[in-house]
Formats: sequence, C-alpha cells, structure tokens
Amino acid sequence: MMSPIKIRTPLTKDIIKELKVGDEVYLSGIIFTARDAAHKKLVDTVKNGHRIPIDLKDAVIYYAGPTPPPPRKVIGSCGPTTSSRMDAFTPPLLKLGLSGMIGKGDRSDEVRKAIKKYRCVYFLATGGIGALLSTKIKRARPILFKELGPEAIYRLEVKDFPLSVGIDSKGRDIYEKARWKKE
Repeated sequence: MMSPIKIRTPLTKDIIKELKVGDEVYLSGIIFTARDAAHKKLVDTVKNGHRIPIDLKDAVIYYAGPTPPPPRKVIGSCGPTTSSRMDAFTPPLLKLGLSGMIGKGDRSDEVRKAIKKYRCVYFLATGGIGALLSTKIKRARPILFKELGPEAIYRLEVKDFPLSVGIDSKGRDIYEKARWKKE
C-alpha cells in the first residue's frame, strides 16, 4: 500500500495533473469553507457583474459548515457536506480559477465535464468523522458572509488533511464503476 501523497495549497495545475482518481492525499495549507448559501452569494455576485471578494485562483473550497469551537479548540466538528448541493454553482466558480473542491458523494455530469475542462480536482473527505477532521485544522476564522453563521466562508489552515481523489483533472470518476453496475 502506498502512503498518501503530500500536497500544499495553492493547488496549481502542476500539482493537479499528477493526481489520479483514487489517490490518497494529505493536504496542507489554506482552504475555504463554503456551503449552499455562500455559493449562491458568490455566483450571484458574478452574475451581477461584480468581483467576488475572495481570490479563487488555485484555491480549494471545502463543503463544510463548522460548528462553534469548544473551549481551547480551534474549531468544532467540521465534516463534509453532500457535494451535489453545490453542483449548480460549481462551473462558474471553476471558471474563476477554483482548483479544488472537497466534499462527499457523487457529482453531476455537468460538474464532471467542468472539472475536466478547467483541469481541476474533486477530493472526497470521509463523512461522519467531522470531530476527527477538525484536529487537522490549525487555524480557523470566518472571512465572508458572517451573517450566514456556520455557512459563512471560513479561512482554514490545515495540516495533513486526509482526502482521496474522487474526480481527477482528466475527468476520471471514482463513482463511475458504481454507475455501470446500476445500468
């Protein structure tokens, strides 16, 4: 068994092109959280002809809504949410330079095609272990849309955040075999 590949943000195209579907990785660096409401606000900002207030070039968004931190902790539980809820908003953000997404579950055909077109990557985080994943977060602070509470966009500094590649930059999808079996 190979040990996980260690990668850092910013998540450049040179890093992404080396990743293959199924690879296990440890991600370190800066990532942002964003869920449905924050995604809608970002896309609406672009549709209205304005610049979004964060730079998504080579950035990674984690589909998570962290819970408040307990005493002496950086953050509360911070597990992934279902990625398909962001599918309608994903292609416009990939077009802006977003390089990676972290979540759980399958993605739509449109998102898979956009990942391939923009040479991005979709990572899977294990659901149900939000408390464990939060131990890999070294710093956390809300930076945008604070009125959304846990759905605000947070800036997280992570170290060795455990992930696997769900869809690679060539559009290969870990869920593809499951779809074949259903047909």
